[in-house]
Amino acid sequence: MVSGEVPEEPVVSKNSGLLFEKRLIERHILDYGKCPVTGEPLTMDDIVPIKTGKIVKPRPLTAASIPGMLGMFQNEWDGLMLSNFALEQQLHTARQELSHALYQPIQIAIKSSLERLTDPSILICPQHDAACRVIARLKKERDEARSLLAQSERQIMPAESTAVTSNAALSNGKRAPEDEDLGPAGKKLHTGITPAIIAELTDCNAALSQQRKKRQVPPALAPIDALERYTQLASHPLHKTSKPGIVSLDIHYSKDVIATGGVDTNAVLFDRPSGQIVTTLSGHSKKVTSVKFVTEGDLFLTGSADKTVRVWQGSEDGNYDCKHTLKDHTAEVQAVTVHATNKYFVTASLDNTWCFYDLSSGICLTQVSDAGTDGRPEGYTSAAFHPDGLILGTGTSEALVKIWDVKSQANVAKFDGHVGAVTAISFSENGYYLATAAHDGVKLWDLRKLKNFRSFESSDSETPTNSVDFDHSGSYLAVASADIRVYQVASVKADWNCIKTFPDLSGTGKATCVKFGPDAKYIAVGSMDRNLRVFGLPGNDAPSES
Repeated sequence: MVSGEVPEEPVVSKNSGLLFEKRLIERHILDYGKCPVTGEPLTMDDIVPIKTGKIVKPRPLTAASIPGMLGMFQNEWDGLMLSNFALEQQLHTARQELSHALYQPIQIAIKSSLERLTDPSILICPQHDAACRVIARLKKERDEARSLLAQSERQIMPAESTAVTSNAALSNGKRAPEDEDLGPAGKKLHTGITPAIIAELTDCNAALSQQRKKRQVPPALAPIDALERYTQLASHPLHKTSKPGIVSLDIHYSKDVIATGGVDTNAVLFDRPSGQIVTTLSGHSKKVTSVKFVTEGDLFLTGSADKTVRVWQGSEDGNYDCKHTLKDHTAEVQAVTVHATNKYFVTASLDNTWCFYDLSSGICLTQVSDAGTDGRPEGYTSAAFHPDGLILGTGTSEALVKIWDVKSQANVAKFDGHVGAVTAISFSENGYYLATAAHDGVKLWDLRKLKNFRSFESSDSETPTNSVDFDHSGSYLAVASADIRVYQVASVKADWNCIKTFPDLSGTGKATCVKFGPDAKYIAVGSMDRNLRVFGLPGNDAPSES
């Protein structure tokens, strides 16, 4: 044997009786004229061919060891990935060709009609109205074509993804991502905030701004002397003892229902007047970092450290079903905020992006990313809409506050000066003030002059300020840290007096979230134990201590 493998065309030497591969021994005889094993003289006449039956070939040497098998698998995986990349390129090319084929005839027709309308001789012609109707019809056909194109893309992509993931379902021991509309670079495609949506946001802004000029402090608002006498009314253990901690909180004012998000991965809806739990929402795999009510449509939003956002739909029996599970972020979702139209919402994540969603469909219209200071990534840790809805505020892990123009998704202002991640932000109802919380306390910003005009230090330098909240009238400001403090809202130059301080009764030394109830009649506080605490004046509508 010369090669060490089973010969495909065996021959045997008359002199030595040794078995050889014919092509190899012929080459050796021509070069050396002797047997490669014994060294004796050998000619072609001494070689006798052997006939053999069909036998099962043994596996190659590369498949006889674990390293060899791993190498074979790696080569097959590389080939599969190259094939997948080629398929994605072909799909992108097909999309472009289809889009061009659909749009070009319609655009040419519209352009031709517009050119005719700009001709003065046409404008005074009786056919002017007919031409306008033609343009309207063409625009309608264009919109229908765009809708059909979007549907075809959604149908093509799942088929392609199914074909690819059938052979590559696992990657590093984890299930491959679900089917998504991806562009050529592997990024998700978003339709963007359309002009129609921008017009809707602008109309909402104009209406709210006009109302705000005539807005007065509600007569039912709790007065300062009442807040000074607030005490703990109730403490409700809403979450599991195995993973205690309430990290997010929101209140549905018209229903007087309090929502809490916990470390135990659950969100709890609690009816404050009756002192009863309405429902417990399970589905997230990690802590619920943000909860938010939608005041219309009986919808409820939760963001989680498991990188997802869930949209819950309430029913008449009080139960909630998960309507959408949104997976556009690649890191923890830290904040969810709802636009004043109650049709759109924004999520902010540690992956350094914020997403603008359509609430009814759960579709991400745009995902905005912004490079941090010196190009370093700055994950978003908090977010809130301005009361008028055209401005979005976000806090970052790098102690920076960013103000965005929602229409253009442009970063129009940056506030620095905090120490540590910006944990919470809250806009005043008058639209002039922004309160931000971080490890060093609370800073107040004048949005008209874009500057900081007042700061409140934390009562404990080792405890970060975790939550800050203006009441709905814009008359009071609550701050949660090592204790809970309530300030009277004043002007830029006047003092903001601390009118009440509540100790942290959880025993954890850290209050994580605070929220004013309707007309500031009570204050809801969440801490790192599992209890929701309600502070206010004892009254007939207050539930008993749990």
